[in-house]
Amino acid sequence: MWVTDECKNSFMEMKWKKVHRYIVFKIDEGSKLVTVDKVGGPGEGYDELAASLPTDDCRYAVFDFDFVTNDNCRKSKIFFIAWSPTASRIRAKMLYATSKEGLRRVLDGIHYDMQATDPTEMGMDVIKDRAK
Repeated sequence: MWVTDECKNSFMEMKWKKVHRYIVFKIDEGSKLVTVDKVGGPGEGYDELAASLPTDDCRYAVFDFDFVTNDNCRKSKIFFIAWSPTASRIRAKMLYATSKEGLRRVLDGIHYDMQATDPTEMGMDVIKDRAK
């Protein structure tokens, strides 16, 4: 499994320049390349990320979550989400499960890791609890 330069560059732009709120990655089963599927602009939010994930196929996503701490400090945490819905094919689930760590190693700076099979497992309340 190979990660394209587009994936690395998009992640760095999200992390340092804040030009993306989220990035959705997919694996091309023919070439075994991880590519960028969708990029969310800085004005988009968590709801747009959740809506962009397919209900019948696996994906990886990173989400830049901004929040204010109890001490009134603005912070940002990057979440890695392994999306594997129950309706997806077994082969796709296996491919994404075995390729996850390879992508995680390339994306340096991820704070939290989540596995989700339906939107309730990666809801905004779960993200807020983990970030704080």
